[in-house]
Amino acid sequence: MDKSLKKPKKPPVIHTIASLHKHLQWALEVEHFTIPPYLCALWSIKEGTNKDSAKLIHSVVMEEMLHMTLVANLMNAVGATPELDRPGFIPTYKKRMPHSGAHLEVSLEKFSLSAVRTFMEIEQPKKTGAPPEADHFSTIAQLYDAIAEGLVYLVEKHKHKNIFIGKKLHQVTPEYYYGGGGFVYAIENLDQAMLAIREVSEQGEGKVPSSKGAPSSIFDGDEHFGQPPELAHFYRFKEIRYGKRYGAKADLSKIPDGPKFKVSWKDVYPMKKNPKVKPYPEGTPIRKKMDSFNRRYTKMLQMIERAFRGHPELLQTAVGEMYKLKYQGIELMMIPSGQGNTTVGPSFEYLP
Repeated sequence: MDKSLKKPKKPPVIHTIASLHKHLQWALEVEHFTIPPYLCALWSIKEGTNKDSAKLIHSVVMEEMLHMTLVANLMNAVGATPELDRPGFIPTYKKRMPHSGAHLEVSLEKFSLSAVRTFMEIEQPKKTGAPPEADHFSTIAQLYDAIAEGLVYLVEKHKHKNIFIGKKLHQVTPEYYYGGGGFVYAIENLDQAMLAIREVSEQGEGKVPSSKGAPSSIFDGDEHFGQPPELAHFYRFKEIRYGKRYGAKADLSKIPDGPKFKVSWKDVYPMKKNPKVKPYPEGTPIRKKMDSFNRRYTKMLQMIERAFRGHPELLQTAVGEMYKLKYQGIELMMIPSGQGNTTVGPSFEYLP
């Protein structure tokens, strides 16, 4: 994190324990918010096509799951309670990113140029010198900077032992986690908390040097954990946008100039944008399939919440549910919607 975060000159926006808990819940909501749009784009790709793009999107989804887990570990470390099992946690798309000041509206839509451009805006790096922003944040990284700033302030004010009061048994540790990219670990102190925040920020926007506010590398900094660095999310989506790879010494201000790979916007299922169950009467075949998907998705979130609240062994089971969701989601991608030449697609609606 920036050196300026270590000694705030005045109380930051996040200067109470209650505010810290609230903003960590916001971070959990933001990380989840990205997953359904990314999955819709991924599942709309027809099998055997757009292999490079599918691999890149899948890797980002798995890292968003990692981010949720790290945020939950941080919440548990400071005595907060992760909340996933409630209607408001699953947003109704089309929607702006929760709690942000950005005007970008995010939809559930098929793999397309417009979808990838939206994904790049979601993951965009903060501008040089951009300040921490707890409320109405411009970039996700600025939200995490504000959380880091608040943590430092609260530890200085209340002492370490009065902030990190969580139960160790509620932490998700490596033996309970399966995912790609990055590393999950228990959080018990400020140093570990700052490392987790750094991991999340760098995987999204790129490696940030300690004394500057803009990425110095398009890579995610995973070498901190003994793993080879990968492209940050913004730059993975940028590769898809241009159908070209980045090199290790790429110029951040330019488009990728490495090897080309095939991107076909036509080899996708024509999913209707922002599908909803409402147009389909209860009991009809399409409604049953949509309800089955939404019920499983809600069940998965309920399971993840339990995993984050002291039953970490359930997390692997929840990941198994996600793979079952994939097949249901792809099936919905193939069913005619009855509205033009579009197909149904998954709606990701809360259904307990």
